[in-house]
Amino acid sequence: MLDNISKYNIVLGSNSPRRKELLSGLDIPFETNTIPDVDEIYPPVLWKEEIPVYLSKLKADAYKAGMDEKTLLITADTIVWLKGKVYGKPVDEEDAKRMLRELSGKTHEVITGVCLTTKEKQKTFFVVSKVKFATLEEDEIDYYISKYKPYDKAGSYGVQEWIGYVGVETLEGSFYNVMGLPVKMVYTYLKNWDPE
Repeated sequence: MLDNISKYNIVLGSNSPRRKELLSGLDIPFETNTIPDVDEIYPPVLWKEEIPVYLSKLKADAYKAGMDEKTLLITADTIVWLKGKVYGKPVDEEDAKRMLRELSGKTHEVITGVCLTTKEKQKTFFVVSKVKFATLEEDEIDYYISKYKPYDKAGSYGVQEWIGYVGVETLEGSFYNVMGLPVKMVYTYLKNWDPE
């Protein structure tokens, strides 16, 4: 499959085990490479999907100096969005609990921005999924945070974990996007990639 990109070495620029697992499911050979200390700071004027797209490009820029002509880099960033507010990764236990209290009983959006980069060109896209949470009890929030420690996850939760089983009432759109990588759209963009 995907003979059009056979000349490239695919690199996933992420240390997320979930993104690695999801990309592996496409049966595309790739390697992972993580550049530490990319400050995920964005201009305050950005709104909604502009934020993860900007951050996915920011991550890609950190790799550019070390890329050669045979590298095709995939970077991504995911945010949770509720009522005009961004929920990124929690800074500590209290922040994680606060996020889940605010998401409890409401429908939020999970938005992943993806950036595909070679020496010659760059393509970005985003995918939005809507998730409705049940009303979470305080002891459920405490249990999840203490056992699963979701400090590396936007919105302070992993849909594939316990909280997803007991808390997600409905999910509209890509489940894998909520996990952190919209693999169907990644595959589509790679399938249509013109190496030039």
